[in-house]
Amino acid sequence: MSDTTFDYVIIGAGTAGCLLANRLSADASKRVLLIEAGRRDDYHWIHIPVGYLYCIGNPRTDWMFNTEPDAGLNGRSLRYPRGKTLGGCSSINGMIYMRGQARDYDQWAKLLGDDSWTWKQSLPYFKLHEDHYQGANAMHGARGTAPELMKDGATPYRQVLRHRNAGGEWRIEKQRVRWDVLEAFSQAAVQAGIPATPDFNTGDNNGVAYFDVNQKNGWRWNTAKAFLRPTCYARPNFELWTGAQASKLLIEEAKDGKTPLRCTGVEVWNGQEMVTVHAKSEVILSAGSIATPQLLQLSGLGPAQLLQSKGISVVKDMPGVGNNLQDHLQIRTVFKVKNTPTLNTMASSLWGKARIGLEYAFKRTGPMSMSPSQLGAFTRSDPGRAHPNLQYHVQPLSLDAFGSPLHRFNAITASVCNLNPTSRGTVHIKTNRFEDAPAIAPNYLSTEEDRKVAADSLRVTRRILAQDALKPFAPEEYKPGVQYQSDEDLAKLAGDIASTIFHPVGTTQMGRADNPLAVVDARLKVHGVAGLRVVDAGVMPLITSGNTNSPTLMIAEKAAQWIAEDAIS
Repeated sequence: MSDTTFDYVIIGAGTAGCLLANRLSADASKRVLLIEAGRRDDYHWIHIPVGYLYCIGNPRTDWMFNTEPDAGLNGRSLRYPRGKTLGGCSSINGMIYMRGQARDYDQWAKLLGDDSWTWKQSLPYFKLHEDHYQGANAMHGARGTAPELMKDGATPYRQVLRHRNAGGEWRIEKQRVRWDVLEAFSQAAVQAGIPATPDFNTGDNNGVAYFDVNQKNGWRWNTAKAFLRPTCYARPNFELWTGAQASKLLIEEAKDGKTPLRCTGVEVWNGQEMVTVHAKSEVILSAGSIATPQLLQLSGLGPAQLLQSKGISVVKDMPGVGNNLQDHLQIRTVFKVKNTPTLNTMASSLWGKARIGLEYAFKRTGPMSMSPSQLGAFTRSDPGRAHPNLQYHVQPLSLDAFGSPLHRFNAITASVCNLNPTSRGTVHIKTNRFEDAPAIAPNYLSTEEDRKVAADSLRVTRRILAQDALKPFAPEEYKPGVQYQSDEDLAKLAGDIASTIFHPVGTTQMGRADNPLAVVDARLKVHGVAGLRVVDAGVMPLITSGNTNSPTLMIAEKAAQWIAEDAIS
């Protein structure tokens, strides 16, 4: 750590940070530092798909956050996993490849007054890094093909990427496991009015299908594999620090006369000493929707009253930092089934576990290759809605809560979440110490609309399970229980049994300068602070209609181009 001046300093080697490091270090004239508080991704359970069970709740790979007690959850506090290793959440998440709906991005563009965020303008940035099992087509990209963004070579940035053969790093495959009871659930969904779909990722995800996953030959494919190695490791202008936690941004009065403030670097604790790192061009925060607002607040950028209460000098009063937290709350319903094995009984004996292990060892198939959820469905909580607002994650297993043992009886779990919640929460520091976790308060089910959608979603679940296709398996509702029928009962039950699906976004939202809660502009630059950008899921003004990992990569792909082009101009 002798030379601590770089062109770009990226904080957080997670989903966005790894892609940014790859793209920005493609220019050999720029020195790039990537800082990660966690360790390298050399823990074997990161790479075995079912290993998420051993990574979540493990301080080796998880920040071990918890939410504040939540009134909407009847006073419960939830475990709130966030990746603490190379690859970040892409190393511990459900591996589901899901873009959301075209309307999500069109809504962003309308809020921002910037058409570059429309679905049409965002699609090429999804395709640029894709390596889709179907090959390149109108909706997907593939390794070894020339995405439309690269064909004209019109900008120096694109010429650099083309020269470096960038693109197609993010592998997307079909799952390597099937279950009879899930096939029946799919048929039941069709009988209940949800159409079968060949692809969730065309801009309209209405339908039922197996999820596509970020795996390669039965192994998890995280962003560290995709974007850092071997590519970045072989570049002399790239440097990676692990076990290094950013503690404070360095903010000075700007000298360019355009903005009053400029971020010039960051203080980093490497486990032994505090190191000051300088950035000649930009500091880029990619620490995620929890750690990014925490670091901004610790650096004096945040709600003035909050900062003052923690003894932090206010550099810039920014009330939006840490506000607008949105998440997908998942209601886990459990149905006992008959006449079919599920993972509950398959893994209930030493012999069953051995068979599962041997299948994976020799074939890379079977339950050890499973993502947390295999079958998905998108539909409406009531027919009057213009777009699907519910997402199902269906699993051939059941348990009382994440981390608990599997039930001893055969069962399936049909988890459902409200894709477009109206509840908003906060992420606020508790102290002025960077070592201390912030207060995470999602405020789930805090609006009447969200409580109504929760109740209606449970009724949709019951309607699917009552269809003829599932009758051979005699499904019996175990949780929440058929005795709960009214809106009031079902909303309260949702608070009792629901849990996060690990999709926090929005805490450093994009917005126009006249939006008092906007933290960054449409190009992800922090309002009023030069040399500082946020590139992670926190910038989403509204949560996407599905899993959030893939949209975060698209955001990073756009940002990399803007950062590189700003440096040239």
